[in-house]
Amino acid sequence: MLDIAKLAGKIPGISQHYKNEVTASRQRVERAEFLLKQTQAKQQELIEIHQNWQNRFIFSAAIPVEPLNTRVTINLAPYCHSVFATDGSQIAPSHHEIAYCYLINIGRIMLHYGQNLHPLLDSIPEVYYKPEDIYISKQWGIKVEEWMGYRRTVLEAQLLSEMACRWVKPPGPHYEPNLALIDGSLIYWFFDSLPNEAKELILPPIQNAWEELRKANIPLMGYISASRSNEAINFLRLQACPHDTPNCVMNCSDLMDEKTPCHVVHPLRDAALWDYLLEPGQRGPLWRSSLRILNLYEETQWIYFCYVNVGTEIARIEVPAWVAENSELFSQSLSLMLTQVSKGYGYPVALAEAHNQAVIRGGDRARFFALLEQQMLKAGLRNVGTSYKEARKRGSIA
Repeated sequence: MLDIAKLAGKIPGISQHYKNEVTASRQRVERAEFLLKQTQAKQQELIEIHQNWQNRFIFSAAIPVEPLNTRVTINLAPYCHSVFATDGSQIAPSHHEIAYCYLINIGRIMLHYGQNLHPLLDSIPEVYYKPEDIYISKQWGIKVEEWMGYRRTVLEAQLLSEMACRWVKPPGPHYEPNLALIDGSLIYWFFDSLPNEAKELILPPIQNAWEELRKANIPLMGYISASRSNEAINFLRLQACPHDTPNCVMNCSDLMDEKTPCHVVHPLRDAALWDYLLEPGQRGPLWRSSLRILNLYEETQWIYFCYVNVGTEIARIEVPAWVAENSELFSQSLSLMLTQVSKGYGYPVALAEAHNQAVIRGGDRARFFALLEQQMLKAGLRNVGTSYKEARKRGSIA
């Protein structure tokens, strides 16, 4: 049982710790702002240094494609527009249940504004039970639970594209301003650790879905709340480097990354800096991510990002290259995103509703396995039931 009296005695010390941390954080932000101004004065030179030396860095630095002092006020969305979003959830397999299988549930949201059209709020569940679904990842040493998450990512992209490009009222893609939203990053870090055979089953379907959106001219956007990225700040480290050349492998190979002389604002994150620089409703400069994993993407799908003060937080907004390079489409997408945040009281309403449609609660899990048990009994299977351990947990007398 939690000892409240002991906990209360520690709170004053915690408060002082956070006061000290706030002071230190403010000082780091001020140093970063000064470094940003120095970097801006040599921006083009530093971009060239990045291009020449990036394979010798021990960190990943994004490349600015706009002046670092860029501040753009985002307009509100037009009255008529449509927004599409998907999100997923799952039930992991368990040897203690009546069958070793898993379920992926994808929430779908389609919201039309100013068009007198019905919205779509539903979910698409899919059960995976065949040996090729359950055990395919074993050959690569990937756990079933991990593979299930990758499959969920594919389904989120495919159903988003299908919904946005093929809905039928009016027939075909709708050419009012549109936005296809994904909760989280468009940079799938996990690809880097996958063997090539596994990548071929995951990445191409995602890229094909994104290509459908590109052909239909429906912009794709990833919305990242509470981002912990420091890709933008890492570009400032090129200015802070004290060596003649930024050859990290040669100059700093014996140092931990946070101990290198260029890491003068560690552990400051991008979002903390732009929170200091941006007014509500403004975005900062556009950047192109240079993460190695993007070499697997098609060039039109390379990821660009910017930071936006949405009023409640600094959100990291990611878009593929074909959206970022079309200034009108990019500006329009940001307008729709910011309007979604306003309608959702601090978070895009379409993404919040997609999550609500997808989420699987404890009662849903119990009903799923109860339904599965009924169907197995109807099919003539006998000795169907949970393990003794699971049965005792559900029927505990404590």
